[in-house]
Order: sequence, then C-alpha cells, then structure tokens
Amino acid sequence: MKLPRRISTYCPACKAHNQHEVEQVKKKRASERARGQRLFRRVTAGYGGFPRPKPEGREKPTKRIYLRYRCSSCNKAWHRPNIRAKKFELME
Repeated sequence: MKLPRRISTYCPACKAHNQHEVEQVKKKRASERARGQRLFRRVTAGYGGFPRPKPEGREKPTKRIYLRYRCSSCNKAWHRPNIRAKKFELME
C-alpha cells in the first residue's frame, strides 16, 4: 500500500481541513516497570517452563500499520483507526 507523505484531511483540533504530515509510528521499547512486564518477569523467574502456551497456527498474513497525522497549522498529532497491509510505503 502506498500513501503520500502529505495529505489534506480534517483536523479535529482546528475543526477544519488542512494539510497533514503522515508518519509511521514505530513501536517503542517496553517499560520494565509496567505491571504486565513485572508479572511476566516474576512468573518466568526460576525453574519451570514458559507461563503461557505457544500460539497455535501460523502468523497473520498482514500486519497492522500505525499512522500519525500531524496538522501543519496547529501542529497537533492524532491517529486514525489502524489499517492492515502486507507492504506499506510512504511516497514523496
């Protein structure tokens, strides 16, 4: 899927149509202090196997793509619902 880097769309902050910069959101490093991560570390510590069964079946054929839209006039950023695609490219 190809998408232009700049699109004209509705800005919820300005309540008007403006030019938006489209950027792909990268996954940030997971925090070691998050509750789920603390629980995971506690369960996997010491003897014993992995706490959860391995997922059955194969991976999904498409991955979710997270996009951030940044308004050129007010500089606020917002997200749309995620899309799925096998390939993704931002064009100039």
